[in-house]
Amino acid sequence: MNEKIQSVLNSLPHQPGIYLMKDAQGTIIYVGKAISLYNRVRSYFQESTDLSPKNRSMVSRIDDIEFLVVKNEVEALVLESNYIKQYRPKYNVLLRDDKNYPYIKVSLSEDFPRIYRVRSFHRDGNRYFGPYTDSGAVDATLDLLNKLFAFRTCRYDASNWAPPRQGEPQAGWKQKLLSRPCTQYYIHRCVAPCVGYASREEYNAIIQQVILFLEGKHEEVLKELQARMERAAEELNFEEAARLRDRIQAVERIQEKQRIINTEGQDDQDVIALASGDDETCAQVFFFRSGKLVGREYFILQGTRESSPGEIMQSFLQQFYESSPHVPAEIIVEAEPDDRSMIQNWLKEKRKGTSAARANAGITISAPKRGDKLRLVEMVKQNAQQVLEQQRIKWLTDSQKTQLALEELQEALNLASPPQRIECYDISNTQGTNSVGAMVVFEGGRPKNSEYRRFKIKTVEGPNDFASHQEVLRRRFRKAASVLDQNTSMPNEAELLEEEAEAQQDNGDSEAKPAARFDHEWALPDLVIIDGGKGQLSAAMEVMQELHLDIPTVGLAKENEEIFVPGSPDPIILPRTSQGLYMVQRIRDEAHRFGITYHRKLRSDRAFKSVLDEIPGIGPRRKQALMKHFGSVRAISSASLDDLAALDGMNRAAAEKVKEYIGRLE
Repeated sequence: MNEKIQSVLNSLPHQPGIYLMKDAQGTIIYVGKAISLYNRVRSYFQESTDLSPKNRSMVSRIDDIEFLVVKNEVEALVLESNYIKQYRPKYNVLLRDDKNYPYIKVSLSEDFPRIYRVRSFHRDGNRYFGPYTDSGAVDATLDLLNKLFAFRTCRYDASNWAPPRQGEPQAGWKQKLLSRPCTQYYIHRCVAPCVGYASREEYNAIIQQVILFLEGKHEEVLKELQARMERAAEELNFEEAARLRDRIQAVERIQEKQRIINTEGQDDQDVIALASGDDETCAQVFFFRSGKLVGREYFILQGTRESSPGEIMQSFLQQFYESSPHVPAEIIVEAEPDDRSMIQNWLKEKRKGTSAARANAGITISAPKRGDKLRLVEMVKQNAQQVLEQQRIKWLTDSQKTQLALEELQEALNLASPPQRIECYDISNTQGTNSVGAMVVFEGGRPKNSEYRRFKIKTVEGPNDFASHQEVLRRRFRKAASVLDQNTSMPNEAELLEEEAEAQQDNGDSEAKPAARFDHEWALPDLVIIDGGKGQLSAAMEVMQELHLDIPTVGLAKENEEIFVPGSPDPIILPRTSQGLYMVQRIRDEAHRFGITYHRKLRSDRAFKSVLDEIPGIGPRRKQALMKHFGSVRAISSASLDDLAALDGMNRAAAEKVKEYIGRLE
């Protein structure tokens, strides 16, 4: 700890406020809030404090600390939100691209209000709905609104179309109307106040219907449309009555879709659940208004690897509702946010200033453990998981982003060209048992599933990642190396046959198709990624040197996403927003997923095999016959009693024993 930090710690007050952690370059790397600045900031530097890996990394980079004192914890929360939004610190959980989410604006402050899309939200007397993550959905909503409600879409200054809303007109004021309406009037998408076909009161009634519709209050919209249709029919204006009937039917169709999910509550509710990937989390929000689902949106949070669900939820609530024009009466969450009472008090203050809180400014945040609300949360979480997977696939199929990522890797790792073929290796085991290696292949930034491979670790006892990586790399590259270097001995025929048999056994699934064997016909990679830090990389380089292979090889450490390269004591740290970092993370995650799936299968198979040994009356001969005929104990468990009893050496009593014992394991 340097003298500068020590002096700050000594001067910290016992008051609420925010603190700014800075690195040696003066960049803000973390913004936090505290009820007591003295207690909170000093806790980072106490030896007895058990910091998370992320916080340990952050503390090691702190060179200076600034703080600001405020009146109370709610003010601290607001100030913290503003600083996070402005500086986007490296170690805070961040809402990705939060400045660019679109809103629907109803411009109540202008004459004859318009309804249109905007990119920012202001408390200026207008109504805003959103934010939305999909700008295309905003455009579709605006188009639907204009079909249902005939409001103007032009940009004319409408101040002279009717007398002022309040008071008498100024001296010399004269109504100025356009000479004729535009096409929107003739296709029944505008009531043409510009030529005096609709008064201010008639037009404002339409705008109020739009607001009610966007708020999800469809019953009130239908009631008003029904009354207008009946009046038109009484006045024998059957053409207008027919148009209103069509609008009523359109609103009813939308309402029917929303009745698929209907809660018991009458207040507005937001239901929020999380799905986490490696270093990002999808927050999915379902919006219920008067008990009906009126919309849903998702948001991506970055920098969440070492963060607890409560911390992530707090960060999301803080950043989402800071820019949200509407705060519901009830927020149902998957995980209770840290500092729940503070967040609740802050949202209560925000809700008081919105039109949604005309009668009651109270708000509750709850994390249900049972009942209908829990089922709602589970449904929202399932949607969040689907979104996260879709985002991963979308990124992998985006050719511009993948090319940019490859070029960034070329520059960062000082490669001769962008790495077109990348292989990543990962080791999975449980306390050293059932150790397996996984190899995934990406070509042109996209997974090449047909060349994924799995390896059973044969020569390593116990949890030894270094030796396991070495075994996998030797088995992957030894024949390719022998072709490149004639001085290296060729593997004998028995080894090749064994390797071929294992390739077929290890890859008998839809993701990795059997290949003839691990041979030199495969292209050598342009880059090898080892899942691990300096130790795993050093072990890998020993094999590369042993096999006389000159392939760029790096290690990727999970803790801080540090990339280690041979011969350099310091890691390469790519920017948080780097497409290159995003790619290596995706490749590493895919290798881990592929390896852990195989590891779980082996562990399960071993558990089944051990139960065969425990079955009375099933000796080595019967066990061998069962395994030879069915191939695996999993297949035995699926076989019928008659099929087992019919096997040579078996009888019905033995078959019943087998089914009984395997049934217990399942």
